[in-house]
Amino acid sequence: MLAQLIALDWGTTSLRAYKLAAGGQVLEQRSLSSGIMQLPRTPRIIKGQECTDGFELAFDDACGDWLDAQPDLPVIACGMVGSAQGWREAAYRDTPANVANLGTSLQTIRSLRGVDVHIVPGVIQRSPLPNVMRGEETQVLGVLQNLPVGAGEDLLIGLPGSHSKWVEVADGCIVHFDTFMTGEVFAVLSEHSILGRTQQRGASFDGEAFDRGVQVALSAEGEIGPLSTLFSARSLGLTGELSGSAQPDYLSGLLIGHELSALATVQRRRRNSAHLPSIILIGNSHLCARYSRALDVCGFTRVTLAENATERGLWQLALAAGLVTPHPSR
Repeated sequence: MLAQLIALDWGTTSLRAYKLAAGGQVLEQRSLSSGIMQLPRTPRIIKGQECTDGFELAFDDACGDWLDAQPDLPVIACGMVGSAQGWREAAYRDTPANVANLGTSLQTIRSLRGVDVHIVPGVIQRSPLPNVMRGEETQVLGVLQNLPVGAGEDLLIGLPGSHSKWVEVADGCIVHFDTFMTGEVFAVLSEHSILGRTQQRGASFDGEAFDRGVQVALSAEGEIGPLSTLFSARSLGLTGELSGSAQPDYLSGLLIGHELSALATVQRRRRNSAHLPSIILIGNSHLCARYSRALDVCGFTRVTLAENATERGLWQLALAAGLVTPHPSR
């Protein structure tokens, strides 16, 4: 089957490349550790020119051979590649942002290969505490384009990660979103704080320790907030109640529990109802499994997992931009 599009999900730490056929079908995919903060540095010749630009080198690593085989393939990219520190900045679009229309606002940069790379803009929520996303808006579109009409009215889209996003949608638009730095805080605490000194990493997932962390976040003791409860990841170890191998999953559950407890509170307040919305999760399956486990405890009982949201979203944006043609109906 002939490829029609190269789609890139280019973030801070990784670069994922997809070769897509008609209808967005994935023919081949690759994952490289060449995010915008860790680009290749070794110069080499690209199309007869010596190249030292990290973005060009990473782009060539990701899909150079695909373009050698089909030089006319269009290329679309989302994520931090469009940030101020990226290859070419693609200005944010304000909320409420119609995600399907982002395909008409792509920023373009010409690569050394003579191929235009079309970069998707991010979304900004202007408020006293502004909020931004890059890449997640494309995944949201990948979910929305498969939903029945009206299904987004009681829906929250969750994107767990270093900076977890919780996105409210209405009529195909991102209307509000919250960001929690849960994943990054976990990494910092585990690697650069006293909490990491007694952790023993590498063991299999300890569900009991994780659940205990979630329950502490939801308990009366947890009401004082994470800055107090975090110390229990050390004190429970000192008293022999929590083994070193259980401490990472306890800390994970504690942080995720605090995140979801706050999310439930703010959702009830915004909706002026005890009713909580349905959840669709997008992301790493292992991390989503942790969130699904904790969401149920926090009262979010309708949780599903979306697959292939990034490539579906990039295909839809390429359609909107006229980079590819619609798949003919059968």
